[in-house]
Amino acid sequence: MTDRALVRREHRKSDQWAPELIALDIDGTLLDHDQRLSDRVRDAVRAVADAGLHIVIATGRSLHETVPVLDRLGLLTGWAVCSNGSVTLRLDPATASGYEVSDVVTFDPSPVLKLMRAELPTALYALETGKGDFLLTAPFPPGELEGTYTRVASFEELLAEPACRVVVRSPEHTSADFLALTSAIGLHGVNYAVGWTAWLDLAPEGVSKASALEVVRARLDVPQGLTLAIGDGRNDLEMFAWAGRSVAMGNAAEDVQAHADAVALNVLDDGVADVLEGLIR
Repeated sequence: MTDRALVRREHRKSDQWAPELIALDIDGTLLDHDQRLSDRVRDAVRAVADAGLHIVIATGRSLHETVPVLDRLGLLTGWAVCSNGSVTLRLDPATASGYEVSDVVTFDPSPVLKLMRAELPTALYALETGKGDFLLTAPFPPGELEGTYTRVASFEELLAEPACRVVVRSPEHTSADFLALTSAIGLHGVNYAVGWTAWLDLAPEGVSKASALEVVRARLDVPQGLTLAIGDGRNDLEMFAWAGRSVAMGNAAEDVQAHADAVALNVLDDGVADVLEGLIR
């Protein structure tokens, strides 16, 4: 990593440190908020993978929303953590789909759905199944949720279906409102991550990007300390704590940056490319 790429913390680690596994968030890290992937970022990801380092995509996106990004990056082998850790893919060009689902974690969503509905009766609710499909209480804005199978269902149907993730969308509320709400009501039996705006992700208890990445790390036999995580969201905080070194994007909120070892440039300035290029330079 270079000084140009990162605003370093005073407690920075040795410059001789080099990771073997790099966990990369997608939105706000690899892609900007217009879904743009720059040639420079794509080339940097490919160069690191070609150098023999393990690239693991770690995202809140569903399986079906993640696979097109893997294609855009040109990643044919490796691993991807989807749905904030509930679904893990092993990329395999020998399979018909180009991947296999190696791990899926689901939970009973009915207690937390009832609790959230009592507090947010007009919110939109979506349940993601282990296959990456969605049941919605009402249509979400185009492009926000994609699955092979997506349909509007009754709230009672959502209560009865095992979930790997539940999404709560309430345009009348900000991320600060969601943070206050989750603190006030207490959420037991689930893990949660508040998005940038009117968005809340609920996952099985103990499941996060970090928990899934730890499974992948062990399978790859990578030492715990030789892991690097790069992201920009509150759903990356567990991943930051898990990694041997963590980098927050320059566009991340201040409370997210505060949890990282270093801060890269903004996604619009190809900050992640600066970091990756520094690893192989």
